[in-house]
Amino acid sequence: MSARPVVTTDRLPAGRGCVNDIATLALDVPLFPVDRAMQLGSLAEARAACAVRVGWAAIFLKAYALVAREMPALRGWLCGRLRQRIATSSESVATLAVNRADAGADRLFFARLTHPDATPLPLLQASIDRFLNQPVDRVFARQLQLEAVPTWLRRTILRWNMHSASPKRATRIGTFSLSTLAGFSATNRFHPTLCTTSLSYGPLEPDGRCLVTVIADHRVLDGAGVAKALARLEELLATEIVAELRTARPAPAEAAA
Repeated sequence: MSARPVVTTDRLPAGRGCVNDIATLALDVPLFPVDRAMQLGSLAEARAACAVRVGWAAIFLKAYALVAREMPALRGWLCGRLRQRIATSSESVATLAVNRADAGADRLFFARLTHPDATPLPLLQASIDRFLNQPVDRVFARQLQLEAVPTWLRRTILRWNMHSASPKRATRIGTFSLSTLAGFSATNRFHPTLCTTSLSYGPLEPDGRCLVTVIADHRVLDGAGVAKALARLEELLATEIVAELRTARPAPAEAAA
């Protein structure tokens, strides 16, 4: 007779709090993914030859924010409950999912990056590096404070922010998000998000192809609009972003700080 399995239970780690909230609240959002296989060989060459290190996340964040500058719907969200409206932010705020080791375990944090479309790539990379390398209690203090409150209160706060037309909504949730596992040679083309759109990209193939996905809120956007945004994103990556990489110079230390 085989022995019965032994089951142990532990308290849910504090770091799962906000992730669980996002996953739960996103169940009420009708999200759908749109994919585009992009040819990014020239972009990869420009990045490799750049005088300063610029990661793929910074490149996609800036390029997508440039698309959102042209397409206001990418900066909008559904607000209100009884009388639903579309609120639109005057500028983009990106939410970047960041994997950090905390207390010996991997966990997700969410970094906010304001007006990435107007930020030089070296400075944008310096901001991302700050979220990747500085102590979590310094750069993610707000998230840690939120995780310390009871679950029901935390979700009430997030739900209110989701439906609010206040300018603070953009800085607290973001106008769009980015989450990728390309650094792990994997894709996460359909992940939960509280933003109207969320961007993801997979590993770059040897022939320069890259699968890029935008997850969208169907209450605000339809597939055709998202497909057009992806096409414009590929154009900007191959033109404006390549041109900036070719002329990029290291950011001044005081500016990066």
